[in-house]
Amino acid sequence: MQKSFLSRLWIFAVWAVIGLFLVNLMGLIASVLTSSFGTRWLGTWLPAGFTTRWYFAAWDEFQLGDVLWVTFQAVGAVVLLSGLLGVPAAYALARREFPAKRAVMLLLLLPLLVPPITYGIPLATVLYKAGLGGTLTGVILANLVPTVPFVVLVMIPFIEQIDPRTEAAARVFGANIFQMFVHVLVPMLMPGVLAALLLVLVRTIGMFELTFLVSGPGSQTLVVALYYAVFASGVRAVQSIDAMAVIYMATTLVWLIVALRFVNPTQIVGRGKRPAA
Repeated sequence: MQKSFLSRLWIFAVWAVIGLFLVNLMGLIASVLTSSFGTRWLGTWLPAGFTTRWYFAAWDEFQLGDVLWVTFQAVGAVVLLSGLLGVPAAYALARREFPAKRAVMLLLLLPLLVPPITYGIPLATVLYKAGLGGTLTGVILANLVPTVPFVVLVMIPFIEQIDPRTEAAARVFGANIFQMFVHVLVPMLMPGVLAALLLVLVRTIGMFELTFLVSGPGSQTLVVALYYAVFASGVRAVQSIDAMAVIYMATTLVWLIVALRFVNPTQIVGRGKRPAA
């Protein structure tokens, strides 16, 4: 009976913590959203009035049209290149044994374990010396450093769960390595690839440190532009900055909704359980 009481108490504590987190999160979002529409908000529960002019002001002041286009280009390129580079690398590491394999795996783990600012400063120095600092290409290359290892590490277990005899059968029927990879492995790997790239998309949209260090006036993503809007010199209306934050949240949400229409993030787990069953 005591064990049952402790079990229920533990469940209650877990749900209480989750509820407290959600209440705080929704409160912060509601506060920013309300402020972005408020005309004046000082010492009252609600603003004195509501207006949409702060969104138009933020769009013009921060040049959000150009910023959103740069963000779209950077995120799209990082997601595409991460898949093209990460999936073949994951296949090679999953199917081949070589002396330095553990060292390679350790190197892949480092960008994910070490804070981005630690290697971001030397990386930015190299990119600026190469003439890529402050450009969209530099932003893309900097973001590939953590995203390609991420795709590799996500895909390796997924690839290892595919029976190698499937590949052998394809070769028996005359398929070369390229044909076998494109026509046999890619359809089987596609759920895992899409799920991994969805996580890369979310990570890239929110990646601040690396983008901040290598971006220039014409290559800032939305999260970096939001930082400059808050901390750059000059006086700006709080409502205008909150409007920009809402646009950032809405943009991220739209990306996620579109991606989730085609991808289920639990596909890796679901596919992984089938062979064991």
